[in-house]
This record gives sequence, C-alpha cells and structure tokens, in this order.
Amino acid sequence: MTVKEKIALFPHSPGVYRYYDSEGNVIYVGKAKDLHNRVAQYFVDPSRLTVKTAHLVSKIADAQFSVVESEADALLLENNLIKQYKPKYNILLKDSKTYPWICVSNEPFPKVFLTRRVVKDGSRYFGPYSSVKHAYGLLEFFQSLYPLRDCRLKIDSQSILRGKGRACLKFHIGRCPGCCVGAISQKEYNDNIEEIVRLLKGGGTEMIRHYRQKMEQAALDLEFEQAAVYKEKMEALSKHYSKSVIISSSSSDVDVFALVIDSSDAYGSFMRLHGGAIIQSLNLSFKMKIEEEPSAVLSMFIAEIQSKFGALSKEVVVPFLPDVQPEGIEFTIPSRGDKLTLLSLADKNAKEHGLNALRQSEHCDPDSYNRKVMEQLRDAIGMSVLPEHIECFDNSNIQGTNPVASCVVFRGGVPAKKDYRHFNIKTVVGANDYASMKEVVNRRYSRMLEEAPDDLPQLIVIDGGKGQLAFAYDALIELGLTDKLTVIGLAKRLEEVIRVGDPYPLLLDRNSQALKLLQRVRDEAHRFGITHHRNRRSKEQTASVLREIKGVGERTEQRLLLHFGSVARIRAASTEQIAALVPETLAQTIKNYLDDIQNENK
Repeated sequence: MTVKEKIALFPHSPGVYRYYDSEGNVIYVGKAKDLHNRVAQYFVDPSRLTVKTAHLVSKIADAQFSVVESEADALLLENNLIKQYKPKYNILLKDSKTYPWICVSNEPFPKVFLTRRVVKDGSRYFGPYSSVKHAYGLLEFFQSLYPLRDCRLKIDSQSILRGKGRACLKFHIGRCPGCCVGAISQKEYNDNIEEIVRLLKGGGTEMIRHYRQKMEQAALDLEFEQAAVYKEKMEALSKHYSKSVIISSSSSDVDVFALVIDSSDAYGSFMRLHGGAIIQSLNLSFKMKIEEEPSAVLSMFIAEIQSKFGALSKEVVVPFLPDVQPEGIEFTIPSRGDKLTLLSLADKNAKEHGLNALRQSEHCDPDSYNRKVMEQLRDAIGMSVLPEHIECFDNSNIQGTNPVASCVVFRGGVPAKKDYRHFNIKTVVGANDYASMKEVVNRRYSRMLEEAPDDLPQLIVIDGGKGQLAFAYDALIELGLTDKLTVIGLAKRLEEVIRVGDPYPLLLDRNSQALKLLQRVRDEAHRFGITHHRNRRSKEQTASVLREIKGVGERTEQRLLLHFGSVARIRAASTEQIAALVPETLAQTIKNYLDDIQNENK
C-alpha cells in the first residue's frame, strides 16, 4: 500500500500523525483537528507546497497516526513525541541548557535548595528560573527571613529523641534553626516552610498583610518583642517586592506569551503574574525546519510551557490567537491598558532573547551569524533571494574637483576587498552627484556583463537618497538588469532605506542587524572613496608645479621628490644640486621656474 493510499484511510478525528523515511526514522510529527483532511493537504496539490515542505514530502515513505480526544490533547502529545523522536523537519527547541528549580524536599524537616533535576519523590518544585542569579537571590532572601537547615542529615522526631544530633557552627551563629537538636519544633519549622511556599507561589502581598495583622495583634497583647519580629519580616518582604517587577494593578492571575518570528527561528517569552507581580518568566528559542504558521508556532510554545509549568492560568494574553485553544482558557489580545503593557514587556524580552542569541552565534559560528543577518535583510527589504553578494556605490568630490566614486563588495556578509573598485568620473563636468552615479553604475555593470555575467550582485546599495537612486536605476534600465538586481538607497539623515517605486522610506529597527549590515557596507564605501579622493587630490597638488615645467615628466618628478622630499626643498637647492639628478640645462630651467613663482607670490 502506498503512502497516498494509506492516508486516504486516516480517520476524520483529532490526533497526531507521524511521517517516516525509507529507513524507518520519524522525520515529522504533526497535530490535526481532522487527521484525514490535514494530512491530505500534503499530497493533493504539490505545486502549492513551499520548497522546504516539498522536500519533506519527497522523503516520506510511511505515515502513521494516533487518535486523541481533543485538539488540545493532540498538541500536548505532539510536543511529547517531538521531544522523544527529535524529528528532522519539526520545530525544535534550540535551548540545550536545563533551567534551575527551587525544591522543597519531602521530609519531616524539609530543605529548600536549587536543583536542575526534577525527581518525582513527593518534593515540591517551583520554577524553572531562566536566571540562576535570581533563584539564588530568592534562597538568600528566604534564609534571611527564616533560618533553614541545609545539611544532609535525615532528621525526624525519633532521631531528635535519641539525641544523635549535634549542633553545628551555623546553629551557633544563627544561620540554622537547630532541627537536629530539637531547638525548633517540627510544627514551627514547617509553618516557616509553608510561608516560603506561599511566597514562591506569588503571595508576597498577602504575606505582608498577614504580618501586619500579626504585628498589630502582638502590640495589642503587649508582646512587643514578637511584634518587632513581625515588623522586621514585613519590612523585609516590602523591600524585596519593591524591587520586583509589579506591572498590573489587577490581582487576577494571568499568563503572557509573546512570540517573535525571524526567518527560520522563533523566540518566545513567557511571564506568569500572580497578584499583579511577575512570579515566573522564561525565554525559549525554536528552530523551524519547514515553513510554519505563526499560530502553530505559538501553540507549540504554549504546549512547551504547559509541560514545564503545568496548567495555564484562566486568562492568557497573546499577540495573536494560537491554532489550538484549550477549553476553559480565555485568550486575550489587548489593545490598551495594563495587559498591553505586559504584552509589550514580553515582546521586548523575546526580541532581546533573539538579539542575544544572534550575538552569541556571531562569536561561536560566524558563518551562521552572517547568513542569519542576510536573511533578516532579505525579509526587511522584501527580496526574493538571499543578498549573498552586495555592492555599494559612493561619490566623492570637493566643489566639483577631482570627482571620484567607489564600489565596495561584500560576499557572505563580509568585505571582499580584492573586488573593490575606484572610478574616476570621465563624462560629467562639475559637482553632479546624480549624473556621476549613473555613469559609474553603467560602467560597472556593462563591464561585468561582458566579463562575468554570472557574478552580478543580488543587492546594490546607493549611498544617497531618491535622486541618486533614480539615476542608478536608470543606468540599470539601460542595461536591462532591473529584473535581475535589487537596488536601494540608504539616506544618512534618518538611515532611511529608499526603494524604487515606493514613495515612503523604510525605517528599519535601529538595533536590527540588517540595518547595521547596510550601515557597515555604506560606511566602508565612504571610507574607500574618501581615501582614494584624498590620495588623488594630494597627488595633483604635489605634482601641479613641477609638471608645468617643460621637460619634467612623471619619472623626473618622482626622482626629484624622492631625493629632496618636497617642492620647497627643490626651490631652496642650488642648480648644481638639481643637476646631479637631471641634465644641467633642465636643472637650470627648473631653478629659474621655481624662483619666478616665488617672486610672483611675494
């Protein structure tokens, strides 16, 4: 039975389907509200598939399915199977690290400690925490409020009665409550543990109110020492939570998801609020092997958070609706107010997470980083191909003198200096940047069409605004290259990207690596052009006097300047000294000419 015949028998039920290659490996796992209709989409009209999806379909040798009760169950099963099989073409988590948890151990006198392993032994786990520093900060805060034991002793009522424990140094300095010697009762110790658990669950505001009531009652009962203890704890809690992120004035529990999709990568940020305070947050990265709808990626992100944090809050704030919406959950897309502020904060976290991942890859894998930046640039300016070959043009002149232009070349996101070119403007008189740009572009690509037609760039960047871009585009029209190349202008004032035919400039994010690549290309063209212009101007200024003398050519000029160092020193030299380098008659002519110029200037 062929794959098409097999999927024709798939049921019209929610479930999960699996694709296998010829070697029996799972290469893709997907969820579906209707298994039959979803899987058939891959085979009904292959021409509608993207390149990556078509490649996946070409590898399918077998297909299987699992039926579940609901689409929400299918989402969770899909997430588990992806983790189990790690299919080649699925969205995969890029984060390889294990996040830390705070564990409250299952013992008569529980310990509170940090761990990266979750063991199902009855202990309670809180987290995970994306910042180890934050998790350790919480532990130190708990220790300041409630002295906790951190030893490995197995302590229960029998061991205390037998008197086998011996107080340690931490007990004597007030860092341990002395559970092993019976210095604190099991009830009192566990009351402290329960208060820690309440804090970990986000009950800070409630605990502050609780201690205030206790303090006031103790003061009424004239128990001033105990009232002072409650006051210290209340103030410590207030100080700690004043440093926490308090965003919403609402006391309801809310989960917030933000998702930023950047080409084949997606970056998600999750925040959980309780009592208006952020009590949990996590950033994750996903790698998409084939094209996926944003709603499907968001569903995968939500499923991953469910697997880490358990059930979602009753209200979930999202930038757009996921393709799977579990029953009993209210999904909100805010347009204003506190919830929009929360979503904006999560979105900022997701973008920063993506930017940080990009910075890391710049050092660890430069090739991958450069390709990622080029993908960003391609998507930002709407190109259909990757700009692996970029060329940039810049004009240089001072009041129309010594007009030159430069062309720099970037391949794979890095400078290819051996391909840089200088141009001396030949057909344009005066300071006419527009006409100069047209001449240079025409000369550059007419020559490339003759010598290397297969090496044309995918992207041309013009240093300038609409005028320079229009004339450069006219040159490409004359050469018949407008359908093969993309040409844009980069204006310096606001770093605007000017596109042909678009009346509105494109403003890229100031922090985007795509804009930084364009700036680097533009700045390199400017540097290269200015250097050439400066050298040419200096050469002309140096040679202008000597070259006006009949009989002095380039070689004679070089010989004299190398020996004397400057025109001023040649003028100060005697005829005999000059004659040591050139014929005596020419030496006399040079001496007389330079003396005449000096007399005219007096």
